[in-house]
Amino acid sequence: QVQLVESGGGLVQPGGSLRLSCKASGIRFSINDMGWYRQAPGKQREWVAKITPGGSTSYPDSMKGRFSISRDNAKNTVYLQMNSLNLEDTAVYYCNATQRFTLQKYWGQGTQVTVSS
Repeated sequence: QVQLVESGGGLVQPGGSLRLSCKASGIRFSINDMGWYRQAPGKQREWVAKITPGGSTSYPDSMKGRFSISRDNAKNTVYLQMNSLNLEDTAVYYCNATQRFTLQKYWGQGTQVTVSS
């Protein structure tokens, strides 16, 4: 049974930071691209960051410089460090695993991030 369990969300003030974690089980973590997506109320889900098994990272231009994705293959865990958060970053953040050969995708249940003063 595949499980992606996110944690680390919460309430933060504008300008603050949060670190999200996603622990995977039931998959061969080392052959999965791992990513983060987010969905704000009334908006479509959008891609936030991706990291390959080898550690190569990519971000949409709007996320570069503030967000950083990393992974620990020994712990089957991927992280998202978010800095300089603003009100527009408020969303549910989802962890994603994409198997590199089959392109099978898995999703976590999401963790709420709320940026508010």
